[in-house]
Amino acid sequence: MNPAITLSEESPNRRRRGRLQLIMILAVVIAPMILASAMYQWRFWVPETRSYHGELIGTGQTRADLGVSGAPEERWQLLVTVPGACDADCKQLVFLARQIHIGLNRDTARATHALASTQPLVAEYDALLRREFPQLTRYPLEPQAYTKTAGKVEGAQLWIVDPHGNLVLRYDSRSKGKAILNDLKHLLKISQIG
Repeated sequence: MNPAITLSEESPNRRRRGRLQLIMILAVVIAPMILASAMYQWRFWVPETRSYHGELIGTGQTRADLGVSGAPEERWQLLVTVPGACDADCKQLVFLARQIHIGLNRDTARATHALASTQPLVAEYDALLRREFPQLTRYPLEPQAYTKTAGKVEGAQLWIVDPHGNLVLRYDSRSKGKAILNDLKHLLKISQIG
């Protein structure tokens, strides 16, 4: 048997096998990308469960869009906003923001807490904040920008803001402090900023 004849006879089989291997490799690389794109586009096989407790703000809105003026912090921020007078819900959220900030323990330096309001605070409450909450930063809040960004949200709200000034999560006055603390700790754990 002549070896040159056997090689030429096996050559088409080798080519077919080589092409099949190439197609398989390309399918393994490209198929997941196509599947992921289809899942994103048509929203199928997307889990409905979530690991956070607030309302996720995924629209790229910032503190400035919310109507909060002033220089942004270079740390994570627990920002309480109140579109009117600081009522009982507002006071509760201001207290909660401070407690959450304290609850961060060793990560306390990576975050801060603040209050933004459209109206000046009552003198008695203002004095209390200056005395009891010396680290609380205060900002003016522009009502039109707040209404445009926050929508039909009423009453005091607590927002988690990243070090770049982006709004991340929003909570209302009924939210539990432990849930907010867990969300913020999780964000600090996975974050490479702030």
